Amino acid sequence: MVHSYRYHQLKKDSFDVESDGFATNVNAKAYLCSLISNGTICCDRSSMRSDVCVMKGDVRTHSASSSIFLFTSRNTNSVMNKVSSLVDKDEELHEKIKPYTRKWETSVMDSIDELGLIAKTENFRINHHCDVMHDVPAVFFSTGGYTGNVYHEFNDGILPLYITSQHFKKKVVFVILDYHNWWIMKYGNILSLLSDYPAIDFSGDKRTHCFPEAIAGLRIHDELTVDPSLMQENKSVVDFRNFLDRAYWPRIKSMIKEEERGAQKKLELKAQSSKKNQKQVHEATLKKPKLVILSRNGSRAITNENLLVKMAEEIGFRVEVMRPEPTTELARIYRALNSSEVMIGVHGAAMTHFLFMKPGSVFIQVIPLGTEWAADAYYGKPARKLGLKYIGYQILPRESSLYDKYDKNDPVLRDPRSVSDKGWQYTKSIYLDNQNVRLNLGRFQRRLLRAYRYSFAKVNSRYHLHSQ
Repeated sequence: MVHSYRYHQLKKDSFDVESDGFATNVNAKAYLCSLISNGTICCDRSSMRSDVCVMKGDVRTHSASSSIFLFTSRNTNSVMNKVSSLVDKDEELHEKIKPYTRKWETSVMDSIDELGLIAKTENFRINHHCDVMHDVPAVFFSTGGYTGNVYHEFNDGILPLYITSQHFKKKVVFVILDYHNWWIMKYGNILSLLSDYPAIDFSGDKRTHCFPEAIAGLRIHDELTVDPSLMQENKSVVDFRNFLDRAYWPRIKSMIKEEERGAQKKLELKAQSSKKNQKQVHEATLKKPKLVILSRNGSRAITNENLLVKMAEEIGFRVEVMRPEPTTELARIYRALNSSEVMIGVHGAAMTHFLFMKPGSVFIQVIPLGTEWAADAYYGKPARKLGLKYIGYQILPRESSLYDKYDKNDPVLRDPRSVSDKGWQYTKSIYLDNQNVRLNLGRFQRRLLRAYRYSFAKVNSRYHLHSQ
C-alpha cells in the first residue's frame, strides 16, 4: 500500500481533471473498446492507472513468445488501423501491454511481463492450431508486482478483476501472468464466483488456447472501491461486499459446524445445570456489541494494547484481538469482521479488511504521525463509500514513539508535511517503519464510547444513536 502514496501525489499535482482514472468524455459504461467488431484489436490507454486491450475474433495464445494472436482476413486491416499501427501491412498488427493496474509506477511495471497482441492474416493460422477450444472470453492479467501485500492484492487485483469480469456472469476464463499457486488457493473462493473455469498459467501452460474474445488488463476505478457510474447495472462497492459474502459463507458455515460438533462433545461431559448456565451467559453476551482489534507486530503497533482491551471490555464490548498473518485463511478474518460492530486498527495494509465489515458498522482507524492524508485517502474515504461509520483517530505527538527520539520542536513531530518533501524513502523510514503508538486512553475513550452507544443501540434495536 505504501507505494500508492506517490501515485496520489502525482494525481493531486497533475490529474485532477481525470475522473477516477477515465477521461471524462468517455462513455464509461460502454468503455472505449467494449463494442469493437470481429477481427479487431482495440486498446484503451486513457487511464493513468491501467491499459486495457480487447481482441475479438479468432484469438489464440502463444506463451513461448508471450503473445496472443488474432487471425483475420486482410480486408479488416483498415478497421484495425483506426486503433493500432500496422508494423507489416502484409502480415501483422502489433500492440503491447503489461496487464497490471499500476501503469503510473515505472519501478514495479518494469517487473511485469509484457504481452504482445498481434493480428495475423489467415494464412498463418495453419501453424498455430488450437490445443484447447474455449467458447467463452478470456481475461489476461498479472498477479506479480506487489502481490503478497493484502492492500495490493485487493486494490490492484481482486477489485479490478471483479470490475472487469463480473458482467460475464462466470462465463469467462482467467489467464494469469506471473502465476502463483498460493494466490490461487488464497483467493479460490472469489475466483470460483467469478469464473466457472480453472485459471490458466499463461507461461506454464504451453498449449495453444483459443478464445472468441480476449481482454488484456484490468479496469480500476479508485482506491478500494467500485464506482457505480462506471459499471453496468450501477454495481457499487456494497455489491462487491455482498459478493464477498457469497464467496466466503459456504466455508464459514463449515467452520461453524466444526465448532458446534466440538462444543457438543464438551457439553456432553458437563451436567445439565452447567448447560443452563452456559446458555444464559451466551445469551447475555449476544447483547454486547463485538469489537475486533486488528493487532500489529513491529512498526505501528499499539504498545498499550492490553489496556485498550481492558478499557473496551469495561465499556461493554465483547473484544476479539486478531493478528492476521499472510497464511491466515481469509474466510476466518471475514467471519470475525462480518460479525463485528466495530473494528480498530492502526493505519497500514491490514486496514483493507474494512471491506469485510457490514455497511453501518464502525471503523476506527488510528492515524500515526505523518500518515494523515494517506490514511483518509486509502481507507477513510473508501470506508465511507462502503457505508461504514468511519472515525479517524489522529494521534498527538506524545502518543507517538517518535516523541522520545526527537526534540519537541523537531519538524518530524511538529510539521510532518515538511518532512515528506525530503522524499519518499526518508518519509517511509521515519513514519511507517519506525513508529509505534501508545494511545492516550482517556482521549481515545471518547471515540470508543461513541462507537459503543451507536453499536449497542444497533445490536439491541430498542435504542437509537442519540438516546444516551
